[in-house]
Amino acid sequence: MPSKMPDPAPKRYWEDFTPGQVIEYGPRRVTREEIVGFAAEFDPQPFHLDEAAARASMLGGLCASGWHSCCILMRMSADGFVLNSSSMGAPGVDEVRWLLPIRPGDDLTLRATVLSTRASNSRPDTGFVNVLLELYNAVGKCVMSLKAPLMFGRRTPGEASA
Repeated sequence: MPSKMPDPAPKRYWEDFTPGQVIEYGPRRVTREEIVGFAAEFDPQPFHLDEAAARASMLGGLCASGWHSCCILMRMSADGFVLNSSSMGAPGVDEVRWLLPIRPGDDLTLRATVLSTRASNSRPDTGFVNVLLELYNAVGKCVMSLKAPLMFGRRTPGEASA
């Protein structure tokens, strides 16, 4: 699948994110082939590779690696808002939780909730957006969550947001 290229002029800047804002993206279907392919290359544990071994495990069936779910969440975030923003990356991730297995055929929806925002003290062209990113399956159960401080360029460096 070709990578989505960002628009030349970003549509979202730090000022466009407000605490409490919730945005949803998806759904995106997860296939058996991608679960096994990712696992074969990056996380070759039996419950990610083989249905019989997975059924015999505490997970009760084939499921995506937690690291695969992080990659899916990142791709959905990128396609949803990051590639069309003034994103400057992130200094890290504060918390990752794998809550339920992601199974072949699951349709996932990403929910991004803005927890807080703050202007950078040292870089007037940068602001931080603390987000909670959650993946939900088709029956509305949260399968994973991730909290991170994302960095975005400011539309008007050094000015207070409206």
